[in-house]
Amino acid sequence: MNSLPVQGAQVVSRVAALLRIVGRKPEGSTLVELVRDSGLTRPTVHRLLSSLAAEGLLDHDPGSGNWVLGPEILLMGSVASARFPLEDIARPSLRRLAEETGESAFFSIRRGDETVCLLREEGSFPVRSFVLHEGVRFPLGVASAGTAIMAFLPAEEQAELLAGWAAHAGNFAAAHTECRVRENLETTRQAGYSVNPGLVLEGSWGMGAAVFDQRGRPAWALSLTGIETRFRADRQGRLGQLLMDEAHRISTLLQSTGSGRQA
Repeated sequence: MNSLPVQGAQVVSRVAALLRIVGRKPEGSTLVELVRDSGLTRPTVHRLLSSLAAEGLLDHDPGSGNWVLGPEILLMGSVASARFPLEDIARPSLRRLAEETGESAFFSIRRGDETVCLLREEGSFPVRSFVLHEGVRFPLGVASAGTAIMAFLPAEEQAELLAGWAAHAGNFAAAHTECRVRENLETTRQAGYSVNPGLVLEGSWGMGAAVFDQRGRPAWALSLTGIETRFRADRQGRLGQLLMDEAHRISTLLQSTGSGRQA
């Protein structure tokens, strides 16, 4: 009797993990990727995928063989978006940033120990980075948005993440060493904005600024990404100020509308 809730919770956790992995990329994920990234056995993954497909939460693309998000996810997302009018609030800032800088602008949310890219606005500069797109997840402290958010978390939360840094950062740990991350966090706190000098992908730079909720906690972030030559030192100050101005604008709007409660 006592084991049933635990078993049920384990299934929910596994299903949620698979949905997150599939949702990382518009083109979805292969079965091999899902088995590898979830840590589950192939039969377990296949059984869960079949059940999710039967409920319309996932689809199997016959052309690519990938598993992709299904129509029920779209319907649920449409309903949920009414509770979190983030696009209406954040989109004008993204447009201003893209127009002012020519770079691609993004709005990300903190979800647990990760950041998830929610919105993007393409800039006019013809050469751009494709590291970020809607649905992409990074560990906190990785990439410009995650660094901007982590830098303003309470010290004890930062210490907890850094204590198990290699496991937390995963595939990004080699470039994002604990020492380097600590330096980045300190620099971000002092400047008010983060700079990611091609640590996720060589030649692809980013800058970010945290957006705060009603409790004054960093819950979202604005960021800009582009090629290295567009983020030279003599331009970073201006880009950082633009990011902080728009981040402050969104923080104020979220708090005044009551939408600044982190989900």
